[in-house]
Amino acid sequence: MSWLNTPAGLLITVGALLGLNFPLARLAQQAGVPVAVWAAVLPTGSALILGGWWLARRRAVVLDGRHLRYFAVNALLSAAVPGALVMTVIGHLGSGLTAMLFALSPLLTALLATALGLRRPSRPEWAGIAIGMAGALLVAAARGEVGRPAAPLWLALGLLIPCALALGNVYRTLDWPPGAEPTWLSIGTQVAAAAMLALMVLAGGGGAAGVATLGGIGWVVLAQVAAGCCFVVLYFRLQAVGGPVTLSQIGVVGAGVAVAIGAAAFGERYPPQVWLGLALIVGGVGLTAWARRHG
Repeated sequence: MSWLNTPAGLLITVGALLGLNFPLARLAQQAGVPVAVWAAVLPTGSALILGGWWLARRRAVVLDGRHLRYFAVNALLSAAVPGALVMTVIGHLGSGLTAMLFALSPLLTALLATALGLRRPSRPEWAGIAIGMAGALLVAAARGEVGRPAAPLWLALGLLIPCALALGNVYRTLDWPPGAEPTWLSIGTQVAAAAMLALMVLAGGGGAAGVATLGGIGWVVLAQVAAGCCFVVLYFRLQAVGGPVTLSQIGVVGAGVAVAIGAAAFGERYPPQVWLGLALIVGGVGLTAWARRHG
């Protein structure tokens, strides 16, 4: 388990789990599952399983004002908004390009963290971020699959995803409750996100009929919940161990995983510049991880 005690190990593991979300979301979109319903699957499943495990172990349940504020704001920026946006744009952008939008958050996070005085990345870290960003921009410039370029409107909407993620990355560090247990923070955030998305479902995001569509893709739901439970626990561990800039790199790793799965499982075909971009992304992550370890 020493692998999961290091920033590099956590970065690769959490990023890979993130990458699985996109092909699973595409399967749900193809099955006709409403946006709000699918977006609610991960936080609801995670909240029930991890919350039940927490209570069974009789661990402390902290619900003071600081924690409740943290749960609500973090759920909005890091779960509810990105989750709903992914399901909205993935049918138009494809799983690979949608995942690539997550890779745009490192630069935004680094800029915000630097502006707020949280931490200034070293020169090698900035170089790694820049290389990864260059790769992501190459992929974005291709506008998706061969013969199926994405409309600028959907790309613009998709760009709200990394903006929300960057804000969430920095917010968690700024408002992290003193002495808080990372696993409890992840559980509370998932409960808050599930509540927000449940309200969206009830307000016209699919209702009972929308929820019923999940019955036809039971194995996809189980895969999403299983991967999600591992993701949310390790995600907060990476936040505590690596900080906001390192955490933001999970989008880069996730993008690579999603592009590879999209090509293998959905026949998504990309021009050569996408694969060049993917190689730059992998190199950027490697350089950033090395700089963190030797900084």
